[in-house]
Amino acid sequence: MNRELRRHSYIRPPRLRSPRPAVMSIAVATYTPPPPSWSHQIRVAAAQGHFRNAISLFLQMRASVAPRSSVPASLPSALKSCAALGLSAFGASLHALAIRSGAFTHRLTANALINLYCKSRGLYHSPGREAISSGALEGARKVFDEMLERDVVSWNTLVLGLAEQGRHQEALSLVRKMCNDGFRPDSFTLSSVLPIFAENANVKRGMEVHGFAIRNGSHNDVSVGSSLIDMYANCTRTDYSVKVFESLPVRDPILWNSMVAGFAQNGSVEEALGIFRRMLCAGVRPVPVTFSSLIPAFGNSASLRFGRQLHAYVIHAGFEGDMFISSSLIDMYCKCGEISIARRIFDRMASPDIVSWTAMIMGYALHGPAREALMLFERMELGNAKPNHVTFLAVLTACSHAGLVDKGWKYFNAMSDHYGIVPALEHCAALADLLGRAGELDEAYNFISKMQIKPTASVWSTLLRACRVHKNTMLAEEVAKKIMDLEPRSIGPHVALSNMYSASGRWNEAAHLRKSMRNKGMKKDPACSWIEVKNKLHVFVAHDRSHPWYDRIVNALNVFSEQMAHQGHVPNTEDILQDIEEEQKTYALCGHSEKLAIVFGIISTPPGTTIRVMKNLRVCIDCHTVTKFISKLAEREIVVRDASRFHHFKDGNCSCGDFW
Repeated sequence: MNRELRRHSYIRPPRLRSPRPAVMSIAVATYTPPPPSWSHQIRVAAAQGHFRNAISLFLQMRASVAPRSSVPASLPSALKSCAALGLSAFGASLHALAIRSGAFTHRLTANALINLYCKSRGLYHSPGREAISSGALEGARKVFDEMLERDVVSWNTLVLGLAEQGRHQEALSLVRKMCNDGFRPDSFTLSSVLPIFAENANVKRGMEVHGFAIRNGSHNDVSVGSSLIDMYANCTRTDYSVKVFESLPVRDPILWNSMVAGFAQNGSVEEALGIFRRMLCAGVRPVPVTFSSLIPAFGNSASLRFGRQLHAYVIHAGFEGDMFISSSLIDMYCKCGEISIARRIFDRMASPDIVSWTAMIMGYALHGPAREALMLFERMELGNAKPNHVTFLAVLTACSHAGLVDKGWKYFNAMSDHYGIVPALEHCAALADLLGRAGELDEAYNFISKMQIKPTASVWSTLLRACRVHKNTMLAEEVAKKIMDLEPRSIGPHVALSNMYSASGRWNEAAHLRKSMRNKGMKKDPACSWIEVKNKLHVFVAHDRSHPWYDRIVNALNVFSEQMAHQGHVPNTEDILQDIEEEQKTYALCGHSEKLAIVFGIISTPPGTTIRVMKNLRVCIDCHTVTKFISKLAEREIVVRDASRFHHFKDGNCSCGDFW
């Protein structure tokens, strides 16, 4: 038999041997493989995401008599596990071990070290060298610079680390150096730098990366596609997001979610819902992040219907227990005027996080029950959640809308005294607003003047509004000048001062200021209100007769006016800033946009239906009084969201307590 035949057959040449029992033959034929090596077990555990098990195996290996070669082979997986678990101190000890064992020079180990440092937030001492404390990214850069051999993974890991921690220029500089050193950026590189241009809204640079991706065939990669969609959406170019999305041959759930989030963050509610429906039709199951990004888009009364539909889907999909979704729902219902529904969702949460507490507190702050907001804050302090700067902004807003000056100062001082939170500009603005609303104009002026942060025009504007409410024209002139110096093109101080001159009968000065506004090309935004009835949005501008129901609205408003007159209502003409007769002023009040929207809502909906109106400006005194009367006469609850807060009118009362 030739060698080839022998090799391909299992016929063995006969040899003389003693016969053995059959059982023994079986025993000899059975093969028992050797146990897997330590390094193999550690690699498998890390690859499968069992990071704690990988670390445990590594420690067992170090305690055993494993071969010395096992340490270098297992270090990359151990370092990967440390990065995933955030074990900074143990990672530093592994860095020292890498140096002692000589594995520091291995490319895989060095890459794992760079990844560890990039994902760490703590400080490290350079192991095996002088005890020089350096930041985590400096540690990553040091490992990178000392590598004898780099690959694309080395560059990408450091680029991503720099980008994620906001060191954008360094990240982009490293990409340029990467190209100069002969390494070709891949899809991972591109998806790492695109968020930089998204955050800075630099669509021109983002388009350059897009062009590079097309030229190098990376544009069809789902990670690059997702980053491009996010970048264009952040730059308010959702039309380009759509083009990228439609051009991708494969669309994974991340791409669908990127599109939903992109439209949602740009306020394109209908488009976001359309993508969501297409996503469902394509058989892609929504995940919690889908709802967390979509729900906030429905944060106004006109979108409440869609928000409720989405809430129903959340319940149907079994995601109602998700903390992030619950927080989003609380925020949405608060912004839509449904504070009671928001509270029910909050009360069902087993352990609310700081986002949920803050959303609920801010909801009460904007809707009127300030003391309810402060009670929630005190409950939160007794629990595990620690207030942050947003929570304190909510608390200060609650104090401002209720005129609680002493409590406002208490919470403002507690930020730094008890929680180590340095008050930011928005906290100072909230306290200034509180003092101004409460009539403490001089105290507000002194507080703003002595702020450690240079006050902006918006901070001074809070005091200017208070000057108008409390009719302090002299201080208003000084404050308006400060705003004009900071923002010469700002129309706000011109309008406010002109209105104050008119209100005090200084018609010549008011006319001079308005002429100056016209010469500068300044135009005041017209007051408008809108309401949704039978799934259609109706917009009303002051004295606009274009609505098809205008005559019916005016007739119904006249009926209400007669009924109110019988109950003692006298129109408040203070906000009619024209030199005209009192009768003409009364007529002018009837054309205010919120009155038209409210009456239209009443005559076009069944009895008992809650009326929800949005307004772009602050509700005037007369409209506020009239709406209280109408809520009682029509036996309706009327919710008005103006530029400042929510007003819930019911049985002749308002949730703001006439303090707004």
